[in-house]
Amino acid sequence: MAHEAASGPGPIGRLAPPDAARITQRTAGLAVAMAGVLIAIKAWAWFVSGSVAMLASLADSGLDLAASLFTLWAVTYAAAPPDPEHRYGHGKAESFAGLFQALLVGASATFVAIEAFDRFQNPQPIQQGGLAIAVMVISIGLTLALLVAQSRAVNATGSVATSGDRAHYAADLGANLAVILGVAASAFLGWPLADPLIGLGVALWLAWSALEVARGATNQLMDRELPADARERIVALAEAADPRVSVHQLRTRAAGPIIHIQFHLDLPPTMSLAEAHQVMVACETRILAEFPGADVLIHPDPIGVAEPHGGDFFGETIRES
Repeated sequence: MAHEAASGPGPIGRLAPPDAARITQRTAGLAVAMAGVLIAIKAWAWFVSGSVAMLASLADSGLDLAASLFTLWAVTYAAAPPDPEHRYGHGKAESFAGLFQALLVGASATFVAIEAFDRFQNPQPIQQGGLAIAVMVISIGLTLALLVAQSRAVNATGSVATSGDRAHYAADLGANLAVILGVAASAFLGWPLADPLIGLGVALWLAWSALEVARGATNQLMDRELPADARERIVALAEAADPRVSVHQLRTRAAGPIIHIQFHLDLPPTMSLAEAHQVMVACETRILAEFPGADVLIHPDPIGVAEPHGGDFFGETIRES
C-alpha cells in the first residue's frame, strides 16, 4: 500500500448517511441535555465548596456543552445530501467538529492549570466537602450512562464527531473520580494542596484528550486511508463472483458518515463495453450492500493492453497499490 492504513472506527460507511445521522443526532441531543444538568449541579457545588477541583470539572462540563451543541449541528449537516456546491457531500463537517472540540478541551486544560497553580500559591480550605462529593457521585452516574449511549453510536456509525464527544465525557469520568479524591483529601484529611494537585492532573488529562481528538479529526481532513481490514474487504467484494476481474490502485477516504472509494478494475480486453458496464455495476452493488454510506468510482482497465495513464504526482507506489 502507499502508506500505512489509518487506525480508526471500522463501521464508517456501514450505514446510509440518514441512518447514521439519526443515531448520532439522538446521542448528541442526549449529551447536550446531560451537560446542562451537570453544569447546574457543579456550579452550585463549586459555589458552596470553593474547590478548584470542582471548578475544573465545572469548566470542563461547560465546554463539553458547547462541544456537544456543535457536534449536534455537525452530525446533522454532515448527513445532508450533496448539493451543487458540495458534490462530495458535507461529511467533513464532523472533522471540523472534532477540531473544535479539541480546541475547547485544550482551552479548558489551560484554564484549570492556571487555577491550580494559583491555589498552590494560595491554598484554601474546602467547604462542604460532603456535598461536593455527593455532586460528583451523581455526575459519575450520569456520565457512565451517556458513555454507554455514545459507545453504541460510535460502534454503529464510526462517527468521528461522536467519538470526540465521547472522549470528553470519558475524560470527565476520570476527572470526577479525581475530584472526589481531591475534595476528600482536602476537606477530611487536612491536605489543602491535594485539591490543586488533582486539578492539575485533570488539566493534563484534558490536554492529552484534546490531542487524541485532534489527531482523529485531522486524519479525516487529510484524507487518510481507511483501516486495512476495511480496504481488504472492499477488494474482496469487488473481486467476488467473477474470477476474470482484479483490483488495483484502490484509494479510500472517510468524510463523516460517508466513505469515498475509487479503484481500477482489470477486465478481459475482449469484453464489450456493455458487458464491462454490467460487471462494474455488479461490483458496485456488492460494495454498497455492505457499505451503504459509500460513494464508489470504478475505472475499467483492459488486462495486458492498457497503456500507462494518470499523472506522475502520486508516484508508482500509489498506482500499483
